[in-house]
Amino acid sequence: MNGYDAVDRALLKALADDPRATVVALADRLKMSRNTVQARMARLDASGAFMSFERSIDPAPLGYPLEAFVAVHARQKVLADVVRELARIPEVIQAHGLSGQVDLLVRVVGRDAHDLFRIDEEILAIDGVERTETSLVMGELIPYRLAPLLARSG
Repeated sequence: MNGYDAVDRALLKALADDPRATVVALADRLKMSRNTVQARMARLDASGAFMSFERSIDPAPLGYPLEAFVAVHARQKVLADVVRELARIPEVIQAHGLSGQVDLLVRVVGRDAHDLFRIDEEILAIDGVERTETSLVMGELIPYRLAPLLARSG
């Protein structure tokens, strides 16, 4: 999908405001028929507009109260292998490939400082990883959001 029309943007804004909204609730809120909302949702979904529907779960109650970002410097020729190995580490909850000085930015969770040290050692042990730089997360200041962009593009 190349872009969103006004109806798509209104629907996406309503979903950003209330991600758990049902089709009926969205239809009521947007003053549209349920069938229109259902058809638009199906089209948006088929076009790849929606990211993962996996619930964001707080890892702290699972016993992982610490979060860190690990900047990974790796050999370019084996980057795909490094990513495959990172995915095998349960405490790795997200990873992004970057341009610039850092190759990968890896989000990890740990039980305590010793656990984060162990996780960093595990990442360093991956063939192709040259070095890491770990930064402890002190708090999320701006959560993932798109509502301001949807409001601007309307």
